[in-house]
Amino acid sequence: MLSREIADYPGGIVIPLDKPYMWTSADAVRKIKFRAQRHFFKKNLKVGHAGTLDPLATGLLLICIANATKLAEQFQASDKEYVADIVFGATTPSYDLEKDIDREYPSAHITAQAVADILPSFTGEHEQIAPLFSAKSIDGTRAYEIARKMLRNGDTASVSAAREAGIRTSLIRINELELLDFFSTAEIPGTPGQAGNPGSAGTHRTITVKKYSHDLPCARLRISCSKGTYIRALARDIGEALGSGAHLASLRRTRSGQFNIADSVTMDTALHVFNEDRNNFF
Repeated sequence: MLSREIADYPGGIVIPLDKPYMWTSADAVRKIKFRAQRHFFKKNLKVGHAGTLDPLATGLLLICIANATKLAEQFQASDKEYVADIVFGATTPSYDLEKDIDREYPSAHITAQAVADILPSFTGEHEQIAPLFSAKSIDGTRAYEIARKMLRNGDTASVSAAREAGIRTSLIRINELELLDFFSTAEIPGTPGQAGNPGSAGTHRTITVKKYSHDLPCARLRISCSKGTYIRALARDIGEALGSGAHLASLRRTRSGQFNIADSVTMDTALHVFNEDRNNFF
């Protein structure tokens, strides 16, 4: 249990949270901020995070409280590491499971060896164009707002569409790409949002791949990269490089700078360090 005096933490507090599935990063901040305000009896308590995770992603999200918010930008600039499942043979407008499949592609030629052989070409520095379904600002408008309008008009959210909409490329760096496993979508059991399901690939899953019309190949990758890297866009680009289409089926952040997922806490544990006595609330 934390002290009731925020002054006892002159450097602030950093909570390495294991963000739950289907929570936005803002949801996680709001939940912890509400509890922290009540604990410290401080309405204007600063709480933020260092590096957004999409709702469909899980894993390490650094929650910064009080003076630790001054370090958020430094934390956010650190390299990150992820474990990602990429499904080949189908694409979605968002490059992940937020949107339904819009196109299917040949995938019989996608093998573990083919994936392993292509990965080295993606390491190092590259210019990457962000997904049109992203929070990128285009002349004051969020890219995802433009993307939704385009889809309503029957257009696509392709790379060319993103370029035409005004999304510029960003310089990103892929430090390491490792193929951890290769399997089919039929081999992935589990329930959305349920952690601890041991899939056939051996590590626990937090997201179930959508039901496809037929089995598709899936690669599980470990990715070490610079800030600003869109793993959804990386999945798209690897699929194109292999002469197919691809999208992100699951994503888990396992490291952020010096913080590791092994040191993270669940939301319940994070909330438990704050006193829940509501009778003394300001």
